[in-house]
This record gives sequence, C-alpha cells and structure tokens, in this order.
Amino acid sequence: MVQESSKKIAIIFIIGVLSVLSFFILKAFIISIISGLLLAFIFSPLYERFHKFTKIKHRGITSFLTCVLLLLILIFILWISTPTLIRESIKLYQSSKNIDIVTPLKNLLPSIFDSEQFSKDVGDAIYSFILKVTSSLSSAFSNIILNFPNILINIFIISFTFFYTLKDKDILIQNIKDLFPFSKDIEKKFFDSTKDITFSIIYGQFFIGTIQGIILSIGIFIFKSPNPLLSSLLAIIAGILPIIGPSIVGIPLAIYFLINQNSVAALGILTFTGIASISDNLIRPYFVAKKTKVYPPLILFGMLGGYSFLGLIGLIIGPLVLSYLIILLDLYKNKSLS
Repeated sequence: MVQESSKKIAIIFIIGVLSVLSFFILKAFIISIISGLLLAFIFSPLYERFHKFTKIKHRGITSFLTCVLLLLILIFILWISTPTLIRESIKLYQSSKNIDIVTPLKNLLPSIFDSEQFSKDVGDAIYSFILKVTSSLSSAFSNIILNFPNILINIFIISFTFFYTLKDKDILIQNIKDLFPFSKDIEKKFFDSTKDITFSIIYGQFFIGTIQGIILSIGIFIFKSPNPLLSSLLAIIAGILPIIGPSIVGIPLAIYFLINQNSVAALGILTFTGIASISDNLIRPYFVAKKTKVYPPLILFGMLGGYSFLGLIGLIIGPLVLSYLIILLDLYKNKSLS
C-alpha cells in the first residue's frame, strides 16, 4: 500500500516536472499554439461542411486545403492593409500634435469652460492622452514591419496547430476527456457547458462585434471620415468589447464632423452607429442559445485582464478561463463533481 502510494507520488512529481519544462520550452510559442486551437474551434463547422462537400475521405487533405485557403486570405489582408494602416497611423499622430482641443470645447460647452485656467488644464490632459494613444498606434503598426520575420514564424506555428487540430479533432477531444477525473455524467455536463460558453463568447461576442464594426465602417467610408481604414479597425475592436460597442468610435467622429460644420456627415455617422448598435439585438439570437448566459461584466473583465496578461489573444482566453471556472464552481456547488 505504501509502495503503491510512493509510486503515485513519484509519477505525479515526474509529470509535474516534465509539464513545467514543457511550458518553458513552448513558452515563446504558447500564444501561437492557443491561437491555432481557437481558430480550429471557430472554423470547425465550416471545415466539416467543406469535408462533406468535397467528399474527400482523407481528413488530412481537406484540413490542408482549409489551412492553405485561410492562410492565403490572411496574407492577402495583411499585404493590402498593413501599408495603409501604417500611413494612416503616422498621419493621425502628426495631426494630433497640432490639434486644438480648447476652442471646440469652449464652443460646445461655454458655461463649463469659461475659466481660462480650467480650459487649459482640461485641454492639456486631453491633448496628452490623444498624443499618447496616437503614438502607441503608430508604433504598433510600424512594429509589424520590424517584427515581420517573427510574425511569419508565428503564422507558421498557428497554421501547423490549426491543421493538426482539424485533422485529429476527435482524437484530441477524447484524450482531453480521458484526463478528466470526473464521472462520465459530469464530464458530459462540463464539456457541453464549455462548448456552449465557448461558442457564445467567440461567435456571440467576436463575430457579432465584428459585424457591428463593419456596419459602422460602411458609414465611415461613405462619409469619407479621416483615416478610414484605421477608424474602421478601431470600430471593429470597439464592437467586440462588451458594454462599450462601436459608439465609442462613432460618436467622436460625429463630433469631429460637427466641429468642421459638416452636419450631413455627422448625422450619417450617428445613423450608422445606431444601426450597428441595434443589429446586436437582431443578430445575437441566431448565434447564442437562450440557455447560455454570459454576463457582459464577466466578459469585459476577462478581456481586460486577459489582454494585460497575454496580449491580443487574451481578449478571447480571459473570458473563457473565467467562464470555465464558474462552470466548475457551479458543478461543485451542486455537489456534482464526485
């Protein structure tokens, strides 16, 4: 009995040591591996339909074709958009250095900004914030070119992970299930719940948020907003973030047009902002089951914490980790883990 217990402890210790060593070995590529896994989950339904449509028996071939197709689309988007984004971000940074904050504020809110000192202090604070944001944007897009070799390596790892996850999805899921120390009933409940939550967050938040951003982007291009591609990208990112939404981009653009005495463009941008906001209520029921409840504050906190910890991929990983924890706590609360 003691000998058997000692063997279990030794095995657990060896597995723990090897797990830590594996983490440090893969540390540089862990974000790319997670990205590949998430992409495989996102495009798995599309892949299954493509596999049935082509009637190719070997899953490796359809996985390879899907991977190549998405890779070509990604490279094309980066090739077309990166130079424009860099040019627009530099232009925005240069314009922000000469922007006059105080005068428009005085014109819009004369009663509040009647004091010169108060106006100067508020103007300096806003100017400093705008300059810092535009500088960060300019540096971020410029670093894409500087880090291009590393980006190519990470794209290769993402593609490699994506390919093998699609190809061996069933084997991978079964291996994960075999590691779970729960009963089959609880294992099923946990995987069903995590699947619903993952689907809800990825499709319900990111896909719908992207659609909202694209709707506002149409208005941005129609009314010829300054730096249209950069503004559209910011609108999509804002649309993905819960509670915030694309209005955080649309309203400042409308104010910009009002300051420049272009009321038609201001009204147009506000209209597209409203349509983008309303579209959430129309589209969400098609992607998120009513039984799946993910609270917006949980997603927001998960995104912010995930971003500070893991970068952009943390926007997805953060809310997923918090949601999975809540599922486990709920199972434990109901005494269902044994």
